[in-house]
Amino acid sequence: MNVNTIIQAPSAMLEDGTSLRASLLFTVVILLGFGFLYSLVGATLGRVLFPQQATGSIITIDGKERGSALVAQPFGDARYFQPRPSAAGYDPMAAAGSNMARTNPDLRKRMAELTAEVAAREGIPVSDVPAELITQSGGGLDPHLSPRGAQVQIARVAKARGLSEADVTALVEAHTEQAQYGLLGQPRVNVLQLNLALDAKR
Repeated sequence: MNVNTIIQAPSAMLEDGTSLRASLLFTVVILLGFGFLYSLVGATLGRVLFPQQATGSIITIDGKERGSALVAQPFGDARYFQPRPSAAGYDPMAAAGSNMARTNPDLRKRMAELTAEVAAREGIPVSDVPAELITQSGGGLDPHLSPRGAQVQIARVAKARGLSEADVTALVEAHTEQAQYGLLGQPRVNVLQLNLALDAKR
């Protein structure tokens, strides 16, 4: 056996042990630092800086949770504004769109049926039905409508509630959110918040 090999063997073993310890230490630091502490700090800061959003933007009235401002929910009564259709059945655990191509015959048939249904429900011509009332958002849980999507429902809601159209129109305008910072997004109406405002009025 070569003398150099005998001399170098303990040194190589020492280097392997040092590398192993360094690797284990690095793994622990990564797991604790980025897997636990980073998440904990991020969640804590979120609750401190944005308490409403961090808990799901839940709307509570008289101690009862009425829904989330971030998630659409169905309203079956004529007294309420209707949200966009949902391919997920308004289930937040199954958020999804229909994923049908525009050329899909089934999609065209469904849109034609929905258009006729919405036109009959709102008492408006088929040509006046906003696209958002017959199309599903990508996640199927879009909580907003455009002002136009809400406006075509005013007459029905006012009649069902025994209110004047002017009063309902004023509520829609009061709950119309403008583009964020005047640049991001389009004017929109949160359907849940609008319906809750209607309940508070009458």
